[in-house]
Amino acid sequence: MPLYIRDESVNDLADRLAALMGENKTKAVRTAIEKHIEALQTSETLHDRIARIQAKAAASGIVADGRDDKDLMDDLSGGL
Repeated sequence: MPLYIRDESVNDLADRLAALMGENKTKAVRTAIEKHIEALQTSETLHDRIARIQAKAAASGIVADGRDDKDLMDDLSGGL
């Protein structure tokens, strides 16, 4: 089934990409989509990033104690 681009600005972007790549529009769009999919599949998820940061903090002795620093921050900001 063919891909029909109805948005002229998207079509212009596809034309520009094809010209920069020295390829036809179909190959340029295919390559761009494949690269974007690959980047999304190999990127670290937010969950993984948070887990890594928490593990690093725990390894350095920083652990959550269930308290927050609101009173300290309010005091430091002069009650703003």
